[in-house]
Amino acid sequence: MARTESKMLALGTQAPDFTLIDTITNKPVSLKHIKGEKGTVVMFICNHCPYVKHVIDELVRVSNDYRVTGFGFVAISSNDVIKYPQDAPAEMWRTARKHNFSFPYLFDDTQEIAKAYQATCTPDLYLFNDDLKLVYRGQLDDSRPGNGIPVNGRDLREAMDNILNNNPQRKDQKPSIGCNIKWKE
Repeated sequence: MARTESKMLALGTQAPDFTLIDTITNKPVSLKHIKGEKGTVVMFICNHCPYVKHVIDELVRVSNDYRVTGFGFVAISSNDVIKYPQDAPAEMWRTARKHNFSFPYLFDDTQEIAKAYQATCTPDLYLFNDDLKLVYRGQLDDSRPGNGIPVNGRDLREAMDNILNNNPQRKDQKPSIGCNIKWKE
């Protein structure tokens, strides 16, 4: 497990478009399908990462709390499934069912989407406004496995509340920290 920080894609970046297969429904899902009226959250996660396992239930809670307010959510796994078979689509389906995902869980087999978003770790979180411009990227909250800080989704929740309340976003956004994306060679 390599402890990796997110790259922090430039604020204002237009969300890179994608169409990937949803491992829950086995149907293609595009950015326009998941785009929310108020904003859109793109989460790069995987099944085996201890950092993701630590926050997965809160990611589901956040999505359940905010999708009713007009936010769209999607999770994407881009790991090399030859070297990490626990992240293969069938296992992604099992993870989605186990945690009751209310959002698509897409498989980025070519890893092109992770590269387009400059995703480097899991979890790596991106919040786009209603025009699909990046307004927040980074951590869910300050909690990490073993640090004793409760998982509460504070940073992402605050960023979404700022959109809902027409408040400016914080300038001091913290990078996410997690396992590096398992790139193909």
